[in-house]
Amino acid sequence: MPHRFLCLLLFSLMLVLITGCERQLDKAVARTPETSIPKRSYPIVFVTQVPLDDDKNTRLSAFANHRSSTHDVPRGGDLMLWSPDGSLRNLTQEAGLGQDGEQAEKAIAVREPSVHPDGDKIIVSLLTGSPTAQNPKLTTWQLYEVSQLEKTQQIRFHKIPHQDPRYHYLSPLYADDGDLIFTSDRPRTGEPHLHPQLDEYEATPSVTGIWKMNRETGKLTLLSHTPSGAFTPIIDQFGRIIFTRWDHLQQDQLADRDRDADHNGVALPFHSFNFSDESAHAKKLPSRAEFFPESRVGSQSVFGPVSAFRNNFFTPWQIDQDGGNEETLNHIGQHELSAGALTPSFSQDPQLTKQVNMSWRRNRLAMRSEGGLFHIKEDPLEAGTFYAINARESASFTTDSIVKILAPPQRNPEDMELIAVTAPNKSDRLPEGRYRNPLPLSDGRLIASHTSAQLPPTEDASLPDLRLRFLSKKNGATTLSPDTYLTTGIHKKLSWWDGQQIRHFEGKLWELDPVELRPRQITAHTKFALEAPEKHVLQEVAVNEQDLRNWLTERKLALVITRNQTQRDRADQQQPYNLRVPGGVATIAAAQNGDKPAKVYDISHFQILQAEQIRAYPDRPGRRNLAQAIPALHPLNQADRQIQGAVHIAADGSTAAFVPAERALSWQTTDAAGNAVVRERNWVTFKSGEIRTCAACHGINRRNQANFPAPVNPPQALRELLQNWKKSLNQQQNTATSAKTPKSNEK
Repeated sequence: MPHRFLCLLLFSLMLVLITGCERQLDKAVARTPETSIPKRSYPIVFVTQVPLDDDKNTRLSAFANHRSSTHDVPRGGDLMLWSPDGSLRNLTQEAGLGQDGEQAEKAIAVREPSVHPDGDKIIVSLLTGSPTAQNPKLTTWQLYEVSQLEKTQQIRFHKIPHQDPRYHYLSPLYADDGDLIFTSDRPRTGEPHLHPQLDEYEATPSVTGIWKMNRETGKLTLLSHTPSGAFTPIIDQFGRIIFTRWDHLQQDQLADRDRDADHNGVALPFHSFNFSDESAHAKKLPSRAEFFPESRVGSQSVFGPVSAFRNNFFTPWQIDQDGGNEETLNHIGQHELSAGALTPSFSQDPQLTKQVNMSWRRNRLAMRSEGGLFHIKEDPLEAGTFYAINARESASFTTDSIVKILAPPQRNPEDMELIAVTAPNKSDRLPEGRYRNPLPLSDGRLIASHTSAQLPPTEDASLPDLRLRFLSKKNGATTLSPDTYLTTGIHKKLSWWDGQQIRHFEGKLWELDPVELRPRQITAHTKFALEAPEKHVLQEVAVNEQDLRNWLTERKLALVITRNQTQRDRADQQQPYNLRVPGGVATIAAAQNGDKPAKVYDISHFQILQAEQIRAYPDRPGRRNLAQAIPALHPLNQADRQIQGAVHIAADGSTAAFVPAERALSWQTTDAAGNAVVRERNWVTFKSGEIRTCAACHGINRRNQANFPAPVNPPQALRELLQNWKKSLNQQQNTATSAKTPKSNEK
């Protein structure tokens, strides 16, 4: 026994050293060379937009900004190119697109230009045609490539093939491999009856996530399935897709209103109900039941009263260009970005606290609650430094102050901080005006759309102006202020049909979505290799990693692994963190509050949930996603048949499961009876063939709740799952061999 203990100790030390070396190697690979990047001015491409009347799910809103009615996005804007010599070109006008005066079949609207890595082409999202009283038909946002940009060339707009005209294609990017990346409201499965996807807030139409399309074949891959929407992706200098995602995983507030009405014996306002499944012929159930996450208004459990849970953040996320490794930017979370107060899940557990320990994080400037970080752009001179608008979610057109955050790969979330670039918002009043679409330039300057409005407008009001301006420091200030305008103003006189009424506008257009017409370097992507503990298990069980990945890919599955479900990051004291596997490992922190011993929670199962579009309302098309236990978890999983979609937690605290890829998943740990103990707070999508490891249930930044580093144990659950997998493959091979072997003639 002493000899075995010594071997295990030496093996653990070896894993720590190997992991440390791998992390140092990753840092070396990811680090930007410490050489000065030459500053240079490039042309700026931007769009103009007819001013909007309100911020109620219209073109500049935080969400539901993809819709195409003339109320949501009046036609008449253009794609513009500004050169450093001050000259200005109207690219859409040069191509014969758009029209003056009354907007009709030749009218356009433009949004979100993006530049090819060679710097010689642009891809944009374009609306063509404006409804009239005689022809009220709406069109959809579609992608166009803009080439031949030299002044001596005839500008060319080419519609990208393979787009489905029924759906919107937005926020386009050129992937490093030549494919196209974009957001879309195309249904996750492509089935029209699931369109539109309704968000988790007011059941408003949303985009379904980030998609990738092969330009030659039109083949689509859903990289990130987002039940409430993903917005304005970019590709950073490390090759990551960085985007804003709406994290609104909570129960349906419309159904809550129906429950209240039903309880009070009055007419239901929304008549919400569940379908039996996602199919077109699913049965309507006499139920609006939900079980994940916690109730929005509070509930009871075997562990006592459960606090009301509401979740509403627009958070920076990252994902690889092939759809792997999706997580918040560098795995930063609310404990590092919030104002320092979060809601504990079980209100009568004195060890759970509302407060976040501020001594464990560098950040002191809070991300807006009921809002977040919008219009993220990377500094071309400082890889991994991102500028964004720290805005509220509504009644603002996502205008507010500008912040930046330093997040190169491997930057620990505890070391990340929001830094004020313009005077920060302290009372919703910004004396110097409000900003949108910040763009750090290659010559070291910063430009942004700016409005003179000091206060955010009401939802029913507009902005007095929104034009691109350079920013500069004035009078020794530490923050930037608005300076010279990019243009003298772009004036138009237009009219258009909004339903059965004609609308008119004369004045200066809004100037939005600037990008630099410059080349970018394609980064050699570093593949995320399995870490030492998981490699050790594969070697021990004699499983070839590539064979396993191929098997997963063929079945649109991913493999998710957790080394120890009883461990959590030290900052997360809002959910139970004194956890024990019955008959196995436990992680117990010293009592934090009061003299009573810490309450210990037993966890036995890891229940995996998937987003299913089964919530509906009679008066609106489409469906909302609800978290549902996976009804047919792959049979090779070490599953508990009594708890749907759940796998056993091994004695060492580990779990491993084959899960569906290319759809949003969440999860929770439960006790032996299936009662929820710790719940995930986000949706996560895995790519087909992905093998993903989380060291602990809540990823550990530096130390866990008991002040230990992240676990490095070779996961027992992975060993058991792979042994089961190998046994199944051998049985299939033996069966196939027997079927091919001719039987001898019997006498």
